[in-house]
Amino acid sequence: MRVVFDTNVLVAAFAADGLCAKLLRRANRREFSLVLCPVILEEFERVLKRKLGATAGEIRNAIALLAEISTVAGKDPTPAPAARLVRDPDDDLILACATAARAEILVTGDKDLLDVGRHRHTRIVDPRAFELLFS
Repeated sequence: MRVVFDTNVLVAAFAADGLCAKLLRRANRREFSLVLCPVILEEFERVLKRKLGATAGEIRNAIALLAEISTVAGKDPTPAPAARLVRDPDDDLILACATAARAEILVTGDKDLLDVGRHRHTRIVDPRAFELLFS
């Protein structure tokens, strides 16, 4: 199963040892294929630095871990302006990433994305719903 984690899921996984961290450990055990895009990784770095105050070394370690357990889906996708599906244009990039990655599932905590529910062949779920797939 090919899965994309939105930035908020990745940040939560590194910020606390909760559900998102558990999902990242599942990716590490190869229970599914985690696929990320450069746009997600770039936003992840910015959020770690600005909002969590992570050091350059901590950010490098986090990116290195993600590089070990995920595949990066080529260059960043750019959705056409007519492709606006949600309020935030950055969210359209996340949807385009999931499409480019041929992801079956996009895991996010973003309400706007969750309201979409499905985009092309990608189901959009929150971390709890994704975890339930393993029970």
